[in-house]
Amino acid sequence: MSRIALILPAILLVAPVLAAQQTPAPQKTPSLAAIPADAAKQANPVKATPESIARARKWWGLDCAMCHGASGDGKGEVAKDMKLQVADFTNSDTLKDRTDGELFYIIKNGHQDMPPEGPRVKTEENWDLVNYVRSLAKKKADTEQKP
Repeated sequence: MSRIALILPAILLVAPVLAAQQTPAPQKTPSLAAIPADAAKQANPVKATPESIARARKWWGLDCAMCHGASGDGKGEVAKDMKLQVADFTNSDTLKDRTDGELFYIIKNGHQDMPPEGPRVKTEENWDLVNYVRSLAKKKADTEQKP
């Protein structure tokens, strides 16, 4: 009986510690400050051609528009439902201080509430998406200039 009296308190003290060690910490998506310098400096090897934009438009419709909105204004249905603050890519000021390498990194690795595309999107398709996101502000500027 005395062994149980000694072992029981030890188990009660150690069990929560062991359980905490076995529970993995939730993964957080990287902050903008966590983007490695070499990734931020990476140049976009894919020209922003109509073909590149068209390829990315398909991915945008499947994966991005639900939060970022069809036009890129940040007012997608999921963003509204979840009350998320999503950047307005139709505003040219939104990405003026971001490099293509940073955008590529964010698409691949995620940011805040945005999940990462990871390996689902091939490298060239990721660069196409960077071109597409950049084109959203240009489209708005073009439509505002027309009478």
